[in-house]
Amino acid sequence: MNKKVYDIIIIGAGPAGVSASLYAKRADKSVLMLYHGVSQLEKAHKIDNYYGFPEGITGKELYLNGIMQAINLGVDAKKEEVLDVRMNPDKSFAVKTADDTYTAKAVIIATGNKKIRPNIRGVKEFEGKGVSYCAVCDGFFYRKKKVAVIGNGEYAVSEAKELENIVSDIVILTDSFPAPKTDIRVITEKISEIKGEARVSSVVFENGEELSVDGVFIALGVAGGADFAKKLGVVSVKDKLRVDEKMRTNLPGVFACGDLTGNLLQVSKAVHEGAEAGLAAVEYIKNNNN
Repeated sequence: MNKKVYDIIIIGAGPAGVSASLYAKRADKSVLMLYHGVSQLEKAHKIDNYYGFPEGITGKELYLNGIMQAINLGVDAKKEEVLDVRMNPDKSFAVKTADDTYTAKAVIIATGNKKIRPNIRGVKEFEGKGVSYCAVCDGFFYRKKKVAVIGNGEYAVSEAKELENIVSDIVILTDSFPAPKTDIRVITEKISEIKGEARVSSVVFENGEELSVDGVFIALGVAGGADFAKKLGVVSVKDKLRVDEKMRTNLPGVFACGDLTGNLLQVSKAVHEGAEAGLAAVEYIKNNNN
């Protein structure tokens, strides 16, 4: 575990995360920015409606320029997959990645909305009826029951580990190679359907075999901001985090900005909210002296 205690950890390095880091660092706070995977901004072929670029700019170029600007200002930036965020007894926050665990006095979630719903028959129909996206939130309801986690990476393993001591039987289901490295049982087979009547009762594979389960947890790709927020107890509505005008969530010390808050999904809005979140996090630390 990294022993350094940062003032602020920012999860995400898109326009909202970088903007937050710039304002927090300029206020002389120690800032760690963690990011992983491909940003939605990187996928944009060209952005020609953002201030200051008369000929437009590619999303990838703007994304990389932002990260470099933060690093040049003194922000610590690490490309690590965040798996979990927890509050410590002293009200600080532990941010666990695939490589290390970091501690901060405040956390800004700026990951965008990354929840992935797999293209499997029955997933949407059984959401809330045996299909879940959060092990910490819903694991309690599956005590001594059989569950499966659908996923293909560190995030899926982390969710399975969360459930391991609660349920009677657990298996990770994936159709990707290589399979996740874990001591938990893994089945590598393409899923055709999730079946049940009032609730989930089984998973059907394309080869015709059927696995009896009481619940299915979805953990595809990497964890998103909504996943971290739910585990912390942050209020959300349809995976959009509820924040006030200063990007404060209902949980002191936790802020959110960018696509996670909904409404206009534009770079200009993300940059504005990032600035608000960075300044509000600085104010929080000052007022709490922690």
